[in-house]
Amino acid sequence: MIYEWAVIGAGPAGIAAVGKLLDQGISSAEILWIDLAFKVGDFGARWANVPSNTKVDLFNRFLQTVKSFEYLSAEKNFPLYHAEKNKTCYLSLMVEPLQWVTNKLKEKVQTIEDQAETLTLNNRSWRIQLKKSECRAKNVILATGADPKNLAISTVPIIPLQDAMDAGRIKQHIQNSETIAVFGSSHSAILALRNLVENGAKRILNFYRSPLLYAIYLEDAILFDDTGLKGPTAEWAHDFIDGKLPASLERIYSTEENVEHYLPQCDKVVYAIGFERRQLPVVEGVGHLNYIEECGIIAPGLFGFGIAYPEAKENFIGRKEYRVGLWKFMDYLQRVLPIWLKYPA
Repeated sequence: MIYEWAVIGAGPAGIAAVGKLLDQGISSAEILWIDLAFKVGDFGARWANVPSNTKVDLFNRFLQTVKSFEYLSAEKNFPLYHAEKNKTCYLSLMVEPLQWVTNKLKEKVQTIEDQAETLTLNNRSWRIQLKKSECRAKNVILATGADPKNLAISTVPIIPLQDAMDAGRIKQHIQNSETIAVFGSSHSAILALRNLVENGAKRILNFYRSPLLYAIYLEDAILFDDTGLKGPTAEWAHDFIDGKLPASLERIYSTEENVEHYLPQCDKVVYAIGFERRQLPVVEGVGHLNYIEECGIIAPGLFGFGIAYPEAKENFIGRKEYRVGLWKFMDYLQRVLPIWLKYPA
């Protein structure tokens, strides 16, 4: 059988893609959903205990805007219901509703618990080679996620970013006598610095390349919405990075000379310098999976979506930013899916 659509990945982006395809009137029998576990992807496995910079109201909009999610009919009393709409929350509050939606969608579409390894375009459809089997689809959406970037510049042991951003898990990496380096000045870097400071790390070196950037809330827009610090993370940075620096924390401009001098003094390192898309599946004849940043097209009938393929958009002062966040993914998908429907293999 050749499916009309295959969605690879079951994190928030994959969930949104399946839901919106159903809302567009694609038959549930024509949609194949592929994932190893169907447990909300990295969002559920890695990042649940991380504070979000997204307000609760936008999480609710993500869940309520897709008819096929049937979220408003859910009988479960999710804690997200009771969170303050205009404040941020831990991502864990969103994991349970997303898992509920996942289970609901799995009852409607065809699913395979497997990993896609290779895509090949043949006779105007995509052959999807899985670890255990293979399948075909006329159109494929890659919602395969991304991993934190690392720098191959030293042999200093790396603290995984998901642990550094988790106030509970970071404790297992801190020893009283150690010096820990943190590269970056983004939301994730500031969370890592805060966790290290508040959990008693003896010495922390923050390598940075630019001043901190804060989101600015205007009447009808947010300037630096996609790159600026927000919420409690912004407040902490105002007080302890741009304010009074904690005694355990040193900030070092990240030149090659400074890194060569200071990094060997460190026992462990955290890289909070962004994400890079996973290279699975390999797409034969497409190289590094370059995509059109304004609409997600990779090739005819092949589309990238989610954190691995974010929308690039100029803000109102002409600055290019990549839009990452659950509601931003949904807003983007609603605009580009009509294009994808008209661009088959």
